[in-house]
Order: sequence, then structure tokens, then C-alpha cells
Amino acid sequence: MGERVPRGGAHRALVVTVSDRASAGVYEDETGPAVAALLAASGYEVAGTRVVPDERPDIEAALTRAADEDLALVLTCGGTGLSPRDVTPEATEAVCERRVPGLPEAMRAASARITDRAWLSRATAGIVGRTLVVNLPGSPRAATENLEAVLGPLGHGLDILRGGPATCARP
Repeated sequence: MGERVPRGGAHRALVVTVSDRASAGVYEDETGPAVAALLAASGYEVAGTRVVPDERPDIEAALTRAADEDLALVLTCGGTGLSPRDVTPEATEAVCERRVPGLPEAMRAASARITDRAWLSRATAGIVGRTLVVNLPGSPRAATENLEAVLGPLGHGLDILRGGPATCARP
């Protein structure tokens, strides 16, 4: 794992769980709080968690609102698989101006060391304004494992995105 605390200070982050059942109150969201706890332990300021249904307009609105609130990072949880209702990557790409393909590639590679099902993930990442959006899987364990795989590069990328020093050399 790379460096955990963002060099530019505590970046503000939001966790958005995408789940029809959790948004309807059928069960309690466990993934969002698990991801938020890992972020907080890694030096991020967690602005909160939100739960939205597997509907593109709802997902897009949550991402756009987070960018409007000038949050540095939005992590989505869920909706990255092959189910017809899994539309998180499409919603993410619809609002993002630029893609960041290395992050989901790194997450899939790290996850594939645990399970070959990692290769079925359609997770994506991109930038909307000054906000980085990264899709994570829906289960608490898979989401935190995937996030751990990219914590180091995330901190550096956010420093650059938010106007920090533009050097890629290691300190």
C-alpha cells in the first residue's frame, strides 16, 4: 500500500451507496459506513454517506451535487456488475469530463489476486470539475479491499487535481 494521508491535507470525501434495496429501507447500508471508516482512518475528512437507488438520474444527481459542493472525492459503492440494474459506471461517465482508467485497472488487478470475479467489474473513475469519482463494488469487504489498493495514488492525484504541487516524483 502507498502513502495514506493526502499530502495536501485532509481532502473532503463523500461515499454514495447505489442500491435499490438499501435506498428503500429493505436493509441497512453496511458498505458506505465501512468505506467511510477506512477513508477517515486514512486521513480524509468524510463529509457523509448517501444512499441512492440504481437509477441513472439519481446517481448522476448525487455525483453532480458533490462536485457542486466542491468535494474532492466521491466513492460510489455498488452497481458495477453485470445486472441490468447495474448502471453506476454509465452514470459516472455521463457526468465526468475526463476518465482516470488506471484506478479501476489497479483495483481489478489487486482484487483478482483474491477472486477471479474481479474481472467482471465494470468500475470506472473520472473527474467532474475538481472532483474525482471512483466506483467501488457493493459488498463491504470488496469495497474496502478495492479502496485499499488505490489509497496511495488517490492522495497524490487529489493533491494535483485540487491545485497542489505538480510533481510526480516521490518525496
